Amino acid sequence: MEKPPTNHYRKMDQTDLLDTLQRASLQYFLDQANPTNGLVADSTWQGSPCSIAAVGFALACYPVAVERGWMSRADALDRTLVTLRFFMSSAQGPGPDDTGYQGFYYHFLDLQTGLRVWKCELSTIDTAILLSGMLVAAQYFKQKSAGETEANQLVERLNQRVDWNWAQNMQLTVTHGWKPETGFLPFRWAGYDEALLMYILGLGSVTSPLPGESYRAYTGNFQWKSLYGYTFLYAGPLFIHHFPHIWMDLRGLQDDITRAAGIDYFENTRRATYAHQQYAIQNPRQFSGYNEFGWGITASEGPAKDAPQTIDNRTFYNYLARGIPEPDDGTLSPWTVITSLPFAPEIALPSIHNYHQTYPQLIGQYGMMCSMNPSYPGLSPESPGWFSGNYYGINEGPVVLMIENYRTGLIWQLMRACPTIHHGLHRAGFRGGWLDNTGR
Repeated sequence: MEKPPTNHYRKMDQTDLLDTLQRASLQYFLDQANPTNGLVADSTWQGSPCSIAAVGFALACYPVAVERGWMSRADALDRTLVTLRFFMSSAQGPGPDDTGYQGFYYHFLDLQTGLRVWKCELSTIDTAILLSGMLVAAQYFKQKSAGETEANQLVERLNQRVDWNWAQNMQLTVTHGWKPETGFLPFRWAGYDEALLMYILGLGSVTSPLPGESYRAYTGNFQWKSLYGYTFLYAGPLFIHHFPHIWMDLRGLQDDITRAAGIDYFENTRRATYAHQQYAIQNPRQFSGYNEFGWGITASEGPAKDAPQTIDNRTFYNYLARGIPEPDDGTLSPWTVITSLPFAPEIALPSIHNYHQTYPQLIGQYGMMCSMNPSYPGLSPESPGWFSGNYYGINEGPVVLMIENYRTGLIWQLMRACPTIHHGLHRAGFRGGWLDNTGR
């Protein structure tokens, strides 16, 4: 295994840079939320609808803002209650224009009305992210006031309304979702991915818990790979490794899969993060900008607007679930380097500094924009490269929360006390670490 790179990052700059990035990303949720219902725009694209996952991230970001002194507790509670009241009273039914069904919610909602748009799916994973944000809020607002009591009661009712057994559609694993026009989607969550979070929530349900066999069916499709000097449970996009850890402190916790390998999911994600850096250092396709401090490949927006473009024998794409060793078209996502902080700060910090200093085209109103491609020809020879002009809630939220987990562990601390998470981890077979020291 190769020696970790030297940390050239100047320690004296760390606090200011992280404050700047964290606060800028937080501002996205303050500006892009509808104050009348708490719904948050999926992106800064003109006319963007709400993404329910972005709402979940917003709910978890509000406590961070309070603890950082960037928002009053009263304001954070008001925003939270508006959001929870909307979802509690939203249209739940099998109709094509409702907000949700069986306790789950449609992936995209009209930002004003809260009703389904784009004939999108009732999304199990995005509902899980929304619920996780709600659970963070419930753990944070524990003071004995009418508003905080109401918030806890609403979260409990919303959590209990989710019918996880229905989402199995008579099989062990959970489906990706459902549409009123065609029924359940043909795809299922089976194999190492971000659904680790979703299964823990489902196993921890008190009203319709997933059976233990469901988790074993999910993990039965996990695959180990050795890439670039590291052996880890494989997923190509870096966000897959990071997302469950936004909400769950998995340090020292092992299920049957990781116990047999002698590691935990935190160490697995650390290895995946290092593998991404090593891929960039080796740079097998010779893309511009790939190096020790230029790495981070994940599902992201890309330079090709309408259809794949082939230029100089290289094909570029728009949105793509990019990963290592493929698919890769030279598009880097700096935000996923920021979310690497808890796992490998010794390589993440100098790389964040590199992006921030080397590419001023990335910096905008809400911090670093979602992606860049230095290999794309650009508009002119004098202006090479492509830089996204957009922000997405599902990128901005992880930036706020993973910086905070790195700095204080706030979200991890709150969710360690969450009964749903605690019970779900136990039922999935997790043991060790803080889970064995809670006395429950």
